[in-house]
Amino acid sequence: MAVNMKGKSFLSINDLTLEEMYQIFDLSRTLKEKLYTGEEHHLLKGKTLGMIFAKPSTRTRISFEVGIYQLGGIGMYFGPNDLQLNRGETISDTAKVLSRYLDGIMIRTFKHEDVEGLAKYGSIPVINGLTDLLHPCQVMTDLFTILEKRRKLQGLKLAYIGDGNNMAHSLLNGCSKVGMDIACASPKGYEPQGWIVDNAKKNAAYMGSKVVITNDPVEACKDADIIYTDVWASMGQEKEAQERNQRFTGFQVNNKLVSNAKDDYLFMHCLPAHREEEVTNEVVDSANSIVFDEAENRLHVQKAIMALVMG
Repeated sequence: MAVNMKGKSFLSINDLTLEEMYQIFDLSRTLKEKLYTGEEHHLLKGKTLGMIFAKPSTRTRISFEVGIYQLGGIGMYFGPNDLQLNRGETISDTAKVLSRYLDGIMIRTFKHEDVEGLAKYGSIPVINGLTDLLHPCQVMTDLFTILEKRRKLQGLKLAYIGDGNNMAHSLLNGCSKVGMDIACASPKGYEPQGWIVDNAKKNAAYMGSKVVITNDPVEACKDADIIYTDVWASMGQEKEAQERNQRFTGFQVNNKLVSNAKDDYLFMHCLPAHREEEVTNEVVDSANSIVFDEAENRLHVQKAIMALVMG
């Protein structure tokens, strides 16, 4: 049964019901088919999406800008210096003003509190394009891509190898909500935040799946259906890169590590990849890798999210 998501902000996967998640997956599949067959799908004709980028991006900007255009709307890009936020205007005032002009906001920024503020004080849906805490659009895309490849989610095991960052947090949210086992392996001191893990364990207990947090990448990868990694130093952590490269020794996804997974495992990465750091060329370019299918699906899944909350 269809769930009405109109006007709902999309800040975290944990805010979605299971029915809403699968509604997004179903519409993503439909919109992807319509694009491939050349069928017009202007579900947001005349609508305007404001795109706020405090952090630059390749995939996020292009996929949202192309996506709103394909849906019949228009996207307006606002870079770090294009709004008055950096000059002292409050989030609440910004949210109220933008709500008078736009039909939706996508924001990619550092502080998660800024996204929550826009949603709290505005009257239009806000889509989280990434914060330092969460990356929900990416993980909804990841789950949709796994569903395409494996025809199911519940009962699969995903191993995440690397920093306990926004990707790890949203993967914990997403996998636990759909009944996938997830094992996160990070060096000591770089684990995911405890309250995110605790919440994922509650979701997993309800769905009958498992959440494992470990400092052993071999343990995490054992019998995994999917192996996932991300850069060791995210945007804003460039000064830590050298130290992180030393601390993450042993966490590189290479042929030796993936040999612990199932033979037909899928390799995933949100991109951009720092090749020969967190992952070797042999893995990212292997027949098991689906990183470019995953990247393409950002377009289709985000179109579905926009259509459902702005339509």
